[in-house]
Amino acid sequence: MRAWIKKSGLAALFMCAASAPMLASAQAWPTRQAIRLVAVFPPGGSVDQVARIIAQPLSQQLGQTVIVENRGGASGTIGTAAVVQAPADGYTFAVVFDTFGVNPSLTPSMPFDSKKDLTPMVLVGTSPMVLATHVGSEYKTFADVVAAAKAKKNVSFGTIGNGSLGHLAMALLGKDAHVEWTHIPYKGGGPLMSDAVAGHVPLSIGSVFVTKPHIDSGRMRPLAVTTTKRAQDLPNVPTIAENGYPGFEAPAWWAVLASSKTPPEIIKRMNEELNKVLKNPEVAKKLDAQGIDISGGTPEQARTFIEKQMAIWAKVVKDNDIKAD
Repeated sequence: MRAWIKKSGLAALFMCAASAPMLASAQAWPTRQAIRLVAVFPPGGSVDQVARIIAQPLSQQLGQTVIVENRGGASGTIGTAAVVQAPADGYTFAVVFDTFGVNPSLTPSMPFDSKKDLTPMVLVGTSPMVLATHVGSEYKTFADVVAAAKAKKNVSFGTIGNGSLGHLAMALLGKDAHVEWTHIPYKGGGPLMSDAVAGHVPLSIGSVFVTKPHIDSGRMRPLAVTTTKRAQDLPNVPTIAENGYPGFEAPAWWAVLASSKTPPEIIKRMNEELNKVLKNPEVAKKLDAQGIDISGGTPEQARTFIEKQMAIWAKVVKDNDIKAD
């Protein structure tokens, strides 16, 4: 009996000793070093811009430098993997796009488990995606695009990458409309819009965030949005659902994630700080100006939303036999 008590006591001591560094790290957070927000797409796209809008006020609130680091590639998988592999000490977070909810169903060999290895910090917001074309294009309406595809013309569209929500949404729409079109993947929103504005790709599908500035400048013509309701910032642009595809919906979204091994005290504090950032009038103004409807809320609410998106697109991928190129 005494031996068992002695062993139990030693085990408890070892557990306390093992948890002591993590507890000390959580208590010292965020004074030890700069915080990294890993934007999982290249500069110029919506993920990069969301990360930079968040970074400055977050830095001011925490009294610590917040650095935005771009780690693009594989529809956000490379940057997200870097966060999973980093020390889970609350100094490295991922700013992800809706591709995070699509990737598990299209890329079964990812280097991490999206549900087990990552913890949502907050859902930043959602937005319609916009199907748009160069202002000099032959496509004046969404109906023109469908008509061209039905006439067996080579209708091409660009997205932020293989396996992106835009790619998946257009593949689903093609099946619904019984047409085929050609997917042209880019490495992020910046490269996509550069070619779209120059007229090098006939159609682009991207968030309001990344597309609207070029609509406002008069260089791009919006044809349709992918949510069931019209975008507040583009009230004259019809939805795809209005064009004869009732119920069609594919919203873009952004979230901040951490390694699931991050101390719960840091997760709680970071969630509180991020919600403060999203309630900052200047931040709200910048996000709203780009067509993002701010969400905020708890980590649990973010997880529920993200896992629902994963389930929706996993079913779409399976039912329509959609493959990443």
